[in-house]
Amino acid sequence: MVELAGIGPGPFAAMLLADLGADVVRVDRPGGPGLAIDPEYDITNRNKRSVIIDLKSPDGHARVLDLAAHADILVEGLRPGVAERLGIGPEACHARNPKLVYGRMTGWGQEGPLAHRAGHDIAYIALTGTLGMIGAPDEPPPAPANLLGDYAGGSLYLVVGVLAALHHARATGTGQVVDAAIVDGTSHLASMIHGMLAAGGWQDRRGANLLDGGCPYYGTYETADGKHMAVGALEPRFYAEFLDLLDLKEYAEARKDWTRWGDLREAVAARFKSRTRDQWTAVFEGSDACVAPVLSLREAPQHPHLAARGTFTDHGGVTQPAPAPRFSATPTAVRTGPAQPGADTADVARDWGVPDLLKGLE
Repeated sequence: MVELAGIGPGPFAAMLLADLGADVVRVDRPGGPGLAIDPEYDITNRNKRSVIIDLKSPDGHARVLDLAAHADILVEGLRPGVAERLGIGPEACHARNPKLVYGRMTGWGQEGPLAHRAGHDIAYIALTGTLGMIGAPDEPPPAPANLLGDYAGGSLYLVVGVLAALHHARATGTGQVVDAAIVDGTSHLASMIHGMLAAGGWQDRRGANLLDGGCPYYGTYETADGKHMAVGALEPRFYAEFLDLLDLKEYAEARKDWTRWGDLREAVAARFKSRTRDQWTAVFEGSDACVAPVLSLREAPQHPHLAARGTFTDHGGVTQPAPAPRFSATPTAVRTGPAQPGADTADVARDWGVPDLLKGLE
C-alpha cells in the first residue's frame, strides 16, 4: 500500500491497515506534513515505512507511479484535482496498474459545491447534523476531539471501502476509485437516529432524547472529588439495580415517566456528589447497573480490565492503543515504531523493485 502523507484520517486509516499486516509505504514530502509533534511520537505512522519524494519536482510523480505500479492500494487525502495536477491521479495510476484500488480521503468529497473548500473535522460534522445532537441544550455543542468525523466517519469508512474494492479487484482484475468523504461517513453513522427521528422516537433537539443526555439514567454525573461517573442503565433490570445501589428505590416508576425525569436527575446527581469517584466505583463493582468511572487518557491503560486484555501496549517507551480488532489465526502487533521520514528509502527501493527511489540519495 502507498500512502501519500497528510494529517488526520488518511494516516490513521493507513495505520489501521498497517496494524493488520499491510506493507504500507508512506510517501513523505520534504519538510514533513505539518503535524506539530516529534515524528517519533506520531503513533499513526507505526508499522509503516517511509520514503521522501518531492511531488513538485520534475520526476516526483514518476517515482510515485513506480510505487503505484507495485501496489494493491494507494491512499491520498489531497483536495480534489490536486493529485491529477501532480500527475498521480487515478487515471495515471491505473494506466500503470489497472488493479490498483485508489482511495481518496476528504472532508467534503470529490464533488459538490463545497468540494474544493478547506475544512476540518468540526465543520464537516456540523453540516451532517451529528454535531448538533451532542451536548447540553443550553450550551454550544462541544468539539468531540476529531474522533467522530476524521476517524469514525472518515478513516474507518475509507478502510472498509478500500478492502471491499480490493476484494473486487482480486476477483475481476479491475481496480477502482473509492471516494471516502467525512460528510458521507458521519451521516451514515447516524442511520439509527434518522430512523428514530422519522418514527417520532427522537426529537430534533439536544438533551431531549434517550441517548443524548436527556435521559437521567443515561449520562454522566459529577462526584465529590470533581470527577465523573458514566451511567447507562437503560434496561429495566439494570435500572432497578442502579437505583438499588444508589438507595433511590422510590424512583422505580420514574423510568418511563418523563415528567419525573427532572426530579430523578436531581436525586441521582445529589447521590453521586456525596462520594468520590473511586468510592462509587467500589459500590458498583461487580454489578450489572451499567455504571463506570470516567477515566482520563493516562488512567485508562491502568484499568484492570483493559490491562488484562492488553488493550494498551508499550512500544519504544510510548504507551499506546494496541492494534484492533483481534484475530484468532493471524494475531496483530505493533511491529515497529513510527516511521521516520525517508528512513526506509533504500529498503523500499530494494523490496519493491523501484531503484529510482534512490536517485538523489547517492
